[in-house]
Amino acid sequence: MNPIRITAISYYNTLPFIYGLTHSGLLSGYELNLEVPSVSASKIISNEAEIGLIPVGALTGIPDYHLVSNLCIGADKEVKSVLLLANVALPEIKTIYLDTDSLTSVSLVRVLAKKYWKINPHWKSLSELKGKLSPDDGMVLIGDKTFGLSGKYPFCYDLAGEWIKFTGLPFVFAVWISRQPLPAEFEKSFQSALAWGVEHREESINMALNPHITDQELISYLKNDISYNLDEQKKKGMELFLKFLS
Repeated sequence: MNPIRITAISYYNTLPFIYGLTHSGLLSGYELNLEVPSVSASKIISNEAEIGLIPVGALTGIPDYHLVSNLCIGADKEVKSVLLLANVALPEIKTIYLDTDSLTSVSLVRVLAKKYWKINPHWKSLSELKGKLSPDDGMVLIGDKTFGLSGKYPFCYDLAGEWIKFTGLPFVFAVWISRQPLPAEFEKSFQSALAWGVEHREESINMALNPHITDQELISYLKNDISYNLDEQKKKGMELFLKFLS
């Protein structure tokens, strides 16, 4: 039997998942690849992987997906790693540069701009930004690259926190899905391995390559800022977000 191919996201917030899959001893018969969120989604769409940790914003393009875990990358307060950084306050922003590593964050900032902030900026890819932001510009950054940047701009908007203020619901950034049903025993072992990793978050930081924050900051981020349980409130938040995208 060929190994079951798993694609996941290569950010600090997935360290507990990766640690559980690779160190718990609870899962075998798999092949794991780590990508940025957009590539992880494309691998599921193109059937290059059977299981993926997929940005929620990409689910609209994946028919008949199956949730394969009750764990996720979520937030029930400010998450600190999905940010809109700007030189001016929201009403004055003319252009927002988008980090295209994640469709979810791009979609989230567009939803907030239209339905909550009531602004209509020009949208550009972050790859078009040459040098520093202009005085009336902002940019969305996600993932590990955001650490240490919030204090370097006059205005910093945490997109998870803004969503929660707007809707009163948590936000879900990524979920584990498959395109086809998996062998029941494998799915059970997969879930157990993920849960074991979340239980061992502190140990998982040893897998971080060249971290640019302290161990204490990373442990705090994983334990206090990321919310891993895909509970009913998070599912409601995810459903509302997908409704906005439809």
